[in-house]
Amino acid sequence: MTRKQWVLVAAVLAAVLAFFVLDIGRYLSLDFIRSQQAGFVALYAEKPAVVIAVFFAIYIAVTALSLPGATILTLAAGAIFGLGVGTVIASFASSIGALLAFWVARSVLRESVQKRFGSRLAEIDRGIEKDGAYYLVSLRLLPLFPFFVINLVMGLTGIKATTFYIASQIGMFAGTVVYVNAGTQLARIGSLRDIASPSLIASFVLLAVFPLIAGRLVDALRARKVYAQWAHLKPKRFDRNLVVIGAGAAGLVSSYIAAAVKARVTLIEAHKMGGDCLNYGCVPSKALIRTATLVQQMKHSARYGVASASVSFSFADVMERVARVVHEVEPHDSVERYTALGVDVVQGHARIVNPWTVEIDLGNGQQQTLTTRSIVVATGARPFVPDLPGLAEIGCLTSDTLWGLRELPKRLLVLGGGPIGCELAQCFARLGSKVTLVEMAPRLLVREDDEVSALVAEALRADGVELLTGHKALRCGVADSRFIVLESGGQAKRVEFDQLLCAVGRVARLSGFGLEELGIHDPATPARPIEADAWLQTRFPNIFAAGDVAGPYQFTHTAAHQAWYASVNALFGSFKRFKADYSVIPAATFVDPELARVGLNEREAKQQGVVYEVTRFELKELDRAIADSATTGFVKVLTVPGRDRILGVTIMGAHAADLLAEYVLAMKHGLGLNKILGTIHTYPTFSEANKYAAGEWKRAHQPQRLLAWVARYHAWRRH
Repeated sequence: MTRKQWVLVAAVLAAVLAFFVLDIGRYLSLDFIRSQQAGFVALYAEKPAVVIAVFFAIYIAVTALSLPGATILTLAAGAIFGLGVGTVIASFASSIGALLAFWVARSVLRESVQKRFGSRLAEIDRGIEKDGAYYLVSLRLLPLFPFFVINLVMGLTGIKATTFYIASQIGMFAGTVVYVNAGTQLARIGSLRDIASPSLIASFVLLAVFPLIAGRLVDALRARKVYAQWAHLKPKRFDRNLVVIGAGAAGLVSSYIAAAVKARVTLIEAHKMGGDCLNYGCVPSKALIRTATLVQQMKHSARYGVASASVSFSFADVMERVARVVHEVEPHDSVERYTALGVDVVQGHARIVNPWTVEIDLGNGQQQTLTTRSIVVATGARPFVPDLPGLAEIGCLTSDTLWGLRELPKRLLVLGGGPIGCELAQCFARLGSKVTLVEMAPRLLVREDDEVSALVAEALRADGVELLTGHKALRCGVADSRFIVLESGGQAKRVEFDQLLCAVGRVARLSGFGLEELGIHDPATPARPIEADAWLQTRFPNIFAAGDVAGPYQFTHTAAHQAWYASVNALFGSFKRFKADYSVIPAATFVDPELARVGLNEREAKQQGVVYEVTRFELKELDRAIADSATTGFVKVLTVPGRDRILGVTIMGAHAADLLAEYVLAMKHGLGLNKILGTIHTYPTFSEANKYAAGEWKRAHQPQRLLAWVARYHAWRRH
């Protein structure tokens, strides 16, 4: 803490200590106020301004220092000043005192609490920013919560001081009136229980829930305004409980959940069941990576004690195997399977014509129209192709069109150094292409820590990939062969290639579904996902978005995760709604060595001002990694200083994505490194790396003083 903070803490502690040491509390008792009431009333009649000022100052001091006696002072305000003046004095004094207590907590404690719990407070602050006034008024109306606790806790949040004061003034007013009015009849009060009766508390509870009811009413009024121009089209009966548009990960899970709870649901897909992940992304890319890894291992067989191993393959056969893998996985996402599960699957192009009606172009000149209570938009994403001069003329591959290749490009240029670009660049280099990877940023995988980017770059270079980071693409063209012109540090560079793979990102697939006409999507910002709230509702409360169209993560597992919230809220939101939980989102990049991460990395922790400790375990120390000649990599765990609570984990090395699951489970359920250390891990496996990382943390936090005494004890026992 700063010097000013220490001075403030010292002053507050001195005042509180004086209150108890000097027994000032005896003057804030019901008996004392009753015995002195006549004298106070006479003094008030003689010197009203002085009495009001002194009383006002005392009241502020008591509430600001969170001292006992505020309730007695409120009664005294009624006894001395009467209902009208007493209410004004007590109301403003209590709110100002609460504001001072709030300010002290914020000045002294918020910074340290923010450092320790910044990531958790961020979510609370977002909620406070949105509904803080309603929440605070509810707490003030509910006498079950001590007001001084509310003052201190609110000081740790991001609520504005003005909002805190106004909400406190409003929320405490009803209670103030009740107690001031009781004070006007002070002679009849035997104890505070005579005021705070069960019936009175019940009344306050009803008042407390009023802001929540008001919030629901506001939501209803907003919805009514949004639906106004469509209200006459709302059907009296609906064909479906839910219509899901898009049969990727989000759409499949949404429709499955709806069918599982016996809702009538239709799933509409215009192209291929399974979406991008099955047909163009996760499944085919991992199949290709497996083959490329095998080729690389055979080329470097000496690492495994085999002097030499010949490698002979047809690229066409490799790609046919990829197609077979996709075909073998297809039944998991097939029309037949989902029909058997109770989902009505329709092949066609869907268009939302109003908030409750979906038209389906069946592709044979026929149309089907369905009315539905709710809709889930899960139309996925597509590769983003930049508006680069000359690119349209020479053509390019994307992660969608790549799988049609049957001839290995001799020279492949990969545009983009993100996860997709890095994975595919390494694959094609291992299969024999001369690969050049171009990235405008100064390093690969810019969201990761510097050491991670460096290790991935080293691995790609070792496989023959030429890395051109810090290079901006200017234009493409064709002369004797295709080429691209790059710029770096003011210098132009021309690179020739046979095929160009564009891997600079993906954008939500939103056009052509009627979203623009309903105002759900703005065509002027085509790259921006649908704006959905914490419950995944769009501007129309019965239309939900899930998966890549909703963001903020473009992962298959996140799409499936969002689908649960979207479908459950769509079907049961009238009774109970659930906010989508993004607190623990894992991610993996399947380069070699693999990269997997959950929670914060060091770069993000520094950006967010989160204080952390780092624990590392190098895979070169792991028995199984040594046996497999896979010692490159590490496990890096970020924890709260002095505690085993996990803030984030980054793993690089063989099986990193599989190893991460244990940390995802731990973070989701609040388990720390001590729990991981106390779990038996099979020997010899890579999973032991997690246990050893936990052991490294434990060794760094040994109670050295206690161990010194234990050593003395053992020495004594030897004599």
